[in-house]
Amino acid sequence: MQWAQTVDASLFHLVNPAWSSPLLDVVMPFFSGNILFAPLVFATAVLLLWKGGARGRLCVAMILLALVFGDGVVCRTLKEAIHRPRPFLALAQFHVPPSIGKTDSGSMPSSHAANWFAATMIAFIYYRRSIRFMLPLAVLVGFSRIYNGVHYPGDVLAGAILGAGYAAGLVWTANALWQWAGTRWFPIWHQKLPSLLDPVVNGARPAESASDKTLRDQQWMRFGYALILIQYIICTAYIASGVITLSEDEAYQWIWSKHLALSYYSKPLLIALTQWLGTHIWGDTVFGVRFFAPVLGAITSLCLFRFVAKEVNARAAFWLTAILPAVPLLSVGSTLMTVDPLSVMFWVLAMIAGWRAVQENATTADWLWVGLWMGLGFLSKYNPQLPSFALFFILYPPARKQLRRPGPYLALLVNLLFTLPVLIWNAQNHWVTLTHVSQDGNLDKHWAPTPGNLWHAISNFTRDFVLQEFILQNPFFFPVVIMTAIIMWRQKPRSPLLVYFFSMAAPVFLFYFLFTFHSRVLANWIAPSIPPLFCLAVVYWEGRWRDGKQPLKFCLIGGFAIGLLMAVVLRDTNIIGKFTGGHVLPAALDSTRRVKGWGETAALVEQKREEFMKEGKPVFIICDHYGIAGEMTFNIPEAKAGVPDHPLVYFYDSPVPMNQFYFWPGYKSRKGENALYLREVDFKQLTTSDVPKSLVDFVNKFVHWEPPSSDYIDYPIPPLVQAEFESVSDIGCVVSMHKGHPAHRIQIFECRGLR
Repeated sequence: MQWAQTVDASLFHLVNPAWSSPLLDVVMPFFSGNILFAPLVFATAVLLLWKGGARGRLCVAMILLALVFGDGVVCRTLKEAIHRPRPFLALAQFHVPPSIGKTDSGSMPSSHAANWFAATMIAFIYYRRSIRFMLPLAVLVGFSRIYNGVHYPGDVLAGAILGAGYAAGLVWTANALWQWAGTRWFPIWHQKLPSLLDPVVNGARPAESASDKTLRDQQWMRFGYALILIQYIICTAYIASGVITLSEDEAYQWIWSKHLALSYYSKPLLIALTQWLGTHIWGDTVFGVRFFAPVLGAITSLCLFRFVAKEVNARAAFWLTAILPAVPLLSVGSTLMTVDPLSVMFWVLAMIAGWRAVQENATTADWLWVGLWMGLGFLSKYNPQLPSFALFFILYPPARKQLRRPGPYLALLVNLLFTLPVLIWNAQNHWVTLTHVSQDGNLDKHWAPTPGNLWHAISNFTRDFVLQEFILQNPFFFPVVIMTAIIMWRQKPRSPLLVYFFSMAAPVFLFYFLFTFHSRVLANWIAPSIPPLFCLAVVYWEGRWRDGKQPLKFCLIGGFAIGLLMAVVLRDTNIIGKFTGGHVLPAALDSTRRVKGWGETAALVEQKREEFMKEGKPVFIICDHYGIAGEMTFNIPEAKAGVPDHPLVYFYDSPVPMNQFYFWPGYKSRKGENALYLREVDFKQLTTSDVPKSLVDFVNKFVHWEPPSSDYIDYPIPPLVQAEFESVSDIGCVVSMHKGHPAHRIQIFECRGLR
């Protein structure tokens, strides 16, 4: 291996730094990745999906699968297993152009080379002439990785062979599976498209018989089940991969699962029970905490799929199942174990049970199921579903017959029974949840229609509601969903099912829509309204399709393209670096930092604690935010082992409840000991080292960021904490790095002698 390394280094030096020049310092980073590449790829993919027919769609699908499988599994696994240092880390002589971003990830193999040669191979299979420009581009990209000093020639060669190999294997394997499964499970589609290698679609078929329609519906059902299974496998594999760590809320609520109670400061008890069950199966790991997130997502998709298939048809059910993963807000919810997956699932189950309950032949048992699911939804999140049923009774008079039966009132009684744990816990704790919810929504503050308040309300509305929902519900889908709701409202006569879907979504959506003018609204607060809104849109437009009207094909294709792209990027923003020559989102703009780098941050804090312990006293940790306290508890082994009886990490003592830590034992029993006080300091300002200066000036002006006064922002420690110790000294900030990029900046205070 030493001989091979010597040869590889010699070949590397034939190019780097031998060929270095100012011109190539501009050209080669451009071929490694540039700001134009991603938009061009996206536009090409949309064009192939829209105008390329079966051949174009298969080409895009295979390239996407090859990139996800190759880059996310093969290359990542080999990089971690081989762990070869990059040339600029291992060699004394090297040249790295100034615009190239550096990373400490493994060097062997080159992911850029693997991705490009995989795409070249698949493009050649479907479009033979593409080899004329794809192969030279792939070779040039591989060469640029050597020139830029980030890969050895052996890395590039290995990446090229791997990429071309697994791409060809993927296409041939997919075709073999299609030949086997298509003839058995999808005979009509297989007859129309007999080969995935040469996707020539057969001509129009004669009119379908009743048996043909039944068989086609069966095919849509099988396709839908397969899609749900694939989504579940991908999400489960992703949370098992370790790409991201726990978010602050997940780590905080994991501590709840170690202190089971009837309710908690800000949320009901079901999230703690779910994490308790997951970690008892898989241990106190990231996978254990998140295990039920993809399970809940799969159950939600399966129930919606079967419901729409029964009430509308199998094709509409399939398209709904295919569209929902392209909604970023729901897609992210299927991997993070917060209250939202629970809330959305029980909302959907109550909606499905409710539709059966409002039918003429409904039984009391149907309404009891409604009460059960609504009650469990309340124990997941404080989003009452009663206004939705009330709105349906108002909008659809025939359903009011149910109000003369005992069923709705029994459902209400069951729902109220599920509120008892929350009521009992709050009665024992001075109704702290009510106080928290009112303060969180600024309901305790007077609001007057002054010019300043109106301007602030309009700003909140456009930035925190319209813009957020437009992006997180998919820029192509969200306008269609809103347009469909308006069309349905104006339509006469109205379909009962469409009215029902509208009723299940409108109260939550409209409440937060109006509430935005009073206070800031987070994007996920309307999550339960998203499935019924998309049910409304899919059922309406599928009906138009059956009536011979042209569906919104451009919105569908564009929505799939950008939705899946956003789903990938939101799961790992570092993938942006593969298209931009190593540049990733600056820390100030990277929202996914909340699920990155906490292990590295905890290691830095633990190092400071060990240094502090050399003074001869035990050292515990105090945090200024419940989320940081949760992350430190989960990621520091000694702290994790001490939960719940011997905590090492605390939230600072406060005279009034500020979070759940108030109700657990504090650090008063540690008199005489020392402590580290932690608080996270935001990356407030973009710098020209992150992105071009023109973009820096624009973004900083747009969001009104002010430059920090020094290396870090000097947040004073709370006076109550200062008074608890004999002395407090600021020892500065530590910055954790995740894959070579800043993740978190933590300001640390040394607190000596707890009084």
